[in-house]
This record gives sequence, C-alpha cells and structure tokens, in this order.
Amino acid sequence: MALKDKIREALKEALKRQEIAQLSTLRLLLSEIKNVEIAQQKPADDNKVIDVVTREVKRHRESIEAFKQGHRSDLVAKEEAELGILMDYLPKQMSHEEIMATAQRVIAVVGAKGPKDKGKVMSQLMPQLKGKADGKEVSDVVSQLLCEERSGCEA
Repeated sequence: MALKDKIREALKEALKRQEIAQLSTLRLLLSEIKNVEIAQQKPADDNKVIDVVTREVKRHRESIEAFKQGHRSDLVAKEEAELGILMDYLPKQMSHEEIMATAQRVIAVVGAKGPKDKGKVMSQLMPQLKGKADGKEVSDVVSQLLCEERSGCEA
C-alpha cells in the first residue's frame, strides 16, 4: 500500500474515533501532498510524500523551539502531539551512531580532508539518509567528523 493511501486510511480511522488532533494533522498533511501533486502535475510517489512529511516535521520542530522560547507550554504540547503523529509516516529514524558510521563511510569514499569538503559529503550523504535522519543532525555530525580529520578545527 502506498504511503499516501496509508495516510488516507488513518484519516478515516481518526474520523471514526473522533480524534481531533490526528484529524487536523492528517488533513493538513494530505493537503500539502495535494499541493505538491498540483505543482508537479502528477501523482506523488512515496519519495515525494516522505519529502512532504519531512518538511512538516521540520516545521513542527521549529515551532516547538519558538514556542519554548515564548514560554507557551500549551502550544508546545500541541505541536509535539502533531509531531508524534507525523513521525509515524517516516521511515525508522537512525541513531546518532548509525549516522556517524554512514557519514564516515561517505567521507572515506569522497576523500574529504576538511570542512571545505562538507558540500561534497552532504550531497552524497543526504540522499542515503532521506527521511531517516534530521538534516541538522547530519550536518552537525559531518562538521564534527571533518573537523576531526583536520585537527585544530573550531566548532
């Protein structure tokens, strides 16, 4: 079953159980998927759906940080609940150690020597980790590893 169909089925179930948070989150997600389909003028495949879910997850994480800074615990709780719903539609997230191991392999393949090679590493690494890891965390790991390659790097 396609990911978009799974989301539609979950929406129907949420409607039957009258789960308001899940309903609104899934409706918004399907709306964003529909917008992507309109923009590309063809149905979204699972990769495009994962892109949309990833974008929404990032947006929710940014909102959570902003609401924490604004001391809005009520909105933080709402965003975290919606984030949990969205995470169900992403592939299993990689651990920090798995990200480091994959990044080290890519650094070796690319032959990166220092921070100036970060772009080369990221362009090879991100397609492999698509939907499986947060881009910011991947970027931090790559920066850290490239600085270790060239001692004396400032973090």
